[in-house]
Amino acid sequence: MTVVTVCSSTVVAVTRPAAGDAISSARAKAAQIESQLAAAQAEMSTLSQRYDAASYHLSQINTSIATTQASIASDQHLVATDRKTLSMAAVSNYITDGSATTDNPIFSNNEKTLGAATEYNKIAEGDVALAVANLHTAENTLAAQQVQLQGQQTQAQSAVNTEKGAINQNAQAEQAQSSALAQENGQIATLVAQQQAAQAAAAAQAAAARIAAAQAAATAAAQSNSNSANASGLSQAAPPPTAPGGAGAVQAAESQIGVPYQWGAESPKGSANPGFDCSGLTAWSWGQVGVGLPHYSGGQMAASTPVPLSDLQPGDLLFYGPGGSEHVAMYVSPGTMIEAPQTGSNVHLTSLRLGSGFAGAGRP
Repeated sequence: MTVVTVCSSTVVAVTRPAAGDAISSARAKAAQIESQLAAAQAEMSTLSQRYDAASYHLSQINTSIATTQASIASDQHLVATDRKTLSMAAVSNYITDGSATTDNPIFSNNEKTLGAATEYNKIAEGDVALAVANLHTAENTLAAQQVQLQGQQTQAQSAVNTEKGAINQNAQAEQAQSSALAQENGQIATLVAQQQAAQAAAAAQAAAARIAAAQAAATAAAQSNSNSANASGLSQAAPPPTAPGGAGAVQAAESQIGVPYQWGAESPKGSANPGFDCSGLTAWSWGQVGVGLPHYSGGQMAASTPVPLSDLQPGDLLFYGPGGSEHVAMYVSPGTMIEAPQTGSNVHLTSLRLGSGFAGAGRP
């Protein structure tokens, strides 16, 4: 009954707070339900053992009753046989006109056997009388035992029924708790999805702002250098990165924003003919922090350690096409990457693309 009461309290609807507090509250409630469900399952094991014990006790009583009934039947059979013998003796006495005639030598066919026959009749009739007396005693004793056993049987059957009822009640409690837990987990999944959607929207908005700012800065830089010897603003070499690893590689790549796409090129600002293709940009950027990569997107994927999207860090490479053979870009921040995409485009920041053609991410 305790289990059922606890279970019923878990399915009452509650008002949920928003965002992270709602998820924490739902997870705490789910943990409480899981604890209650585990207790109910442990209780089911105990109840099952008690039910088995009660059933075994009932089977022993039923066996004793069957044994007693068999003993009564056996004694009744013996007495029936003795009664038949007694009846035959009575008929014999009637035919011979009673015991006087059996004792009279005049009516005896053989005087020598008269004494033996008389003695036999006395013994036979005495044995039957004793058997009848013993039967009554045995029947009374066994009947008393059977009444006692039947009382025990009634009690044992009641115990079995009680334990069976407890098991059924506990099973219903388990089912209710399982349903409540499933409902709570579904609510948690909904809240997490809403939170992730909100975070993704915020990240996309921030990425769009960064892209717009970077593009505006690149445009301003190009305009400010329009009267210089190199109107594209690419004559001045980019400063070296100030951070190590992936963060430094991102700094190096962002320093090349505005450099035009050139197939097979790996030439930064300040060179005679600046330009990058996709793998040239990533190879040059990682080279600025001391990591060598082949100038081929498929080779870079083979040389990188795969990383899951949930663990992306600045500088990780994003590959497209079978084995990364079609394109490579660099992860900058949530929702943002940098790339040298194609002829007619420049190195630029853009929104993260993880749709069709995406082959995976790697860390040099």
